[in-house]
Amino acid sequence: MGNRLRTTMIAGVTALVMAIGFSFAVQPVEGQQGYRAERTADGKPDLNGIWQALGSAHHDIEPHAARFGPVVEMAALGAISGGLGIVEGGEIPYRPEARAKQQENLEFWLDRDPAVKCYMPGVPRANYMPYPFQLVQTPEYALFAYEFASASRIVYMDRPDFEAPVDSWMGHNIGRWEGETLVIDVTAQVPDTWLDSSGNHHSVNMHVEERYTALSENHLMYEATITDPETFTRPWTIRMPLYRRIEENAQLLEYKCVEFAEELMYGHLRKDPDLTPSYRASGHGSSRDSIPVPPQ
Repeated sequence: MGNRLRTTMIAGVTALVMAIGFSFAVQPVEGQQGYRAERTADGKPDLNGIWQALGSAHHDIEPHAARFGPVVEMAALGAISGGLGIVEGGEIPYRPEARAKQQENLEFWLDRDPAVKCYMPGVPRANYMPYPFQLVQTPEYALFAYEFASASRIVYMDRPDFEAPVDSWMGHNIGRWEGETLVIDVTAQVPDTWLDSSGNHHSVNMHVEERYTALSENHLMYEATITDPETFTRPWTIRMPLYRRIEENAQLLEYKCVEFAEELMYGHLRKDPDLTPSYRASGHGSSRDSIPVPPQ
């Protein structure tokens, strides 16, 4: 009896703390609008820098409890941490059939998540993956360079009528300034990208309006409003802070993840299964065993 009561009380307190924390996490940023960023040569807010998100939104943008990860052998280190979510209101307003698809995606996420295969993550997901990205501004363009998969996108700042020539993984990006806020309209994304690793998805008709606002020298508030009538019943918004990397030699490093995904995607095509990484990890070979040696 005592153990059950204590467990119930802990669960209740945990739920209350999460609810309070979430209410703070999604508050609008109006109260912090007094900050005025440094200016670039053309007089626009200077958002140049290397930025990174914290938290577990890359696993699930909706509130979620901790859960088992895909690799049992990694035990606690391979588990997925809980999170308060970054969706305003807490829940994505899916159409019923789209929610059912999300639940199916979640069940088979390791096989279906495009990022597992090192495909470019799309927008907005690229901004809250656990890797830094760099923003570079010019009067004509804003360039986003992402560490994950060496993904990048060009935002056209002076071509409001420029239409997307084709659909792409990182979308078609048209930018403008609204006071202190960089606003980017992202369209023409292929429907293959996900919003996280929990199967949250969209159609080819998704429109993302991003908003980047400096809260201080080292913080941006990131907001993205997503409109996709084919998938959702109404537009909805995610909101989270981004943090500047302030190390003395902060820089993007290479994370060309294709080589890490090759075994997953093409390992079954090997003629000799003994050359797989799992075989080498058991102590039967070295990393050079997978490299064919030409005849002498």
